[in-house]
Amino acid sequence: MTNEENSQNAAEVVAAEWQSVLAYDDDLIDSAMPRAAYAHPRLRELYPVVSHGALYLNRCTGFPAPGDVGALFRRAGGGFMVIRHADGAVLGEPDTVEEAIELIVDNLPADCGPAIVGTADDL
Repeated sequence: MTNEENSQNAAEVVAAEWQSVLAYDDDLIDSAMPRAAYAHPRLRELYPVVSHGALYLNRCTGFPAPGDVGALFRRAGGGFMVIRHADGAVLGEPDTVEEAIELIVDNLPADCGPAIVGTADDL
C-alpha cells in the first residue's frame, strides 16, 4: 500500500468514527463537545474516542495512543477541563466549550498532522 493509500484509508477510518461519535446520545457525552471539536478543521483530522463522558482526540486509530493531544472533560460545577494524558498536565479549565477547543488546538504537538492507522509506535 502506498503512502497516499494509507492516508486515504486513515481519513476514511477517522471520518467514520467521527460520524459515530457525533451520533452518540447525550447520556454518553455532552453533544456540544464533539460538535465543537469536529467544527475545527485540525481536530476533525484526529481520531475521536469517547470514554466516561470525555472526548479524547488521537493522532492514531489504534491503542496505545500517545496521549499527547488534550482530552476534553466536562466539570461537575460547570465549564470544562482540558488534560494532556501523556504528562498529566492540566492545560486549562475554560468556561465554554469553544475556549476548551481553542486550548486543545493551541497545545497540539508540533508534528501533529492527520491521524494515521496504527498505534503510538507507528508515529
